[in-house]
Amino acid sequence: MRKYKFKNGKELEVKTMFCVGQNYAKHAAEMGGQVATDPIIFIKPPQAYIENGGKIILPDMSKNIHHEVELVVVIGKECKNISEDDAINYIAGYAVGIDVTMRDVQKQSKDNGLPWAVAKGFYSSAPISEIIPAENFGDQIPFFDLSLKVNNQLRQNSSTQYMERSVAKLIEYLSRVFTLEPGDCIFTGTPEGVGQIVNGDILFAELNNYAALSVECVAQNSFFK
Repeated sequence: MRKYKFKNGKELEVKTMFCVGQNYAKHAAEMGGQVATDPIIFIKPPQAYIENGGKIILPDMSKNIHHEVELVVVIGKECKNISEDDAINYIAGYAVGIDVTMRDVQKQSKDNGLPWAVAKGFYSSAPISEIIPAENFGDQIPFFDLSLKVNNQLRQNSSTQYMERSVAKLIEYLSRVFTLEPGDCIFTGTPEGVGQIVNGDILFAELNNYAALSVECVAQNSFFK
């Protein structure tokens, strides 16, 4: 059973990961598009989760795998059809995560009108840091600075204040389509600066000074020898 580890010692079973596409205008632009009218939602399974210090297994089927640093919001109690104003009451904590994406596989799926499950949901495609308890921030959902370095070279650096849809709006939207459960989480979208990662790369992601995540990239054929 996969479990999130909170900084206060608590644990919570990892469940469904709801991911938001194109939630930063500059990232949408760098991908050749623009922010969609309705949220773009896709799902990663619990098997995609790895914790700090883990390894991203790069599938042999892709020649262009990308990093996407994101704020991750963990849900703490059942959440169904709730309002934006009430969203904060359902948050267990915050973390920094990386949405690892087989970009070439995703493009092929897009071009053929097919789902993104393989490109986005493969094993180890969702590294997530320790969880910062929401109670640390009182009665507000804070903005966070987030960054990602590859081999100590800065690739992504932005703030959640630039999200097109806030954390509260995303929870409201998702709770009206799905029933969110304790242990579900939301990958809230990535800012600009996504790029390729390869075998041997070390990724370091950070959420302000609150949480950090370090993972190593390993080729599939090397890992499973």
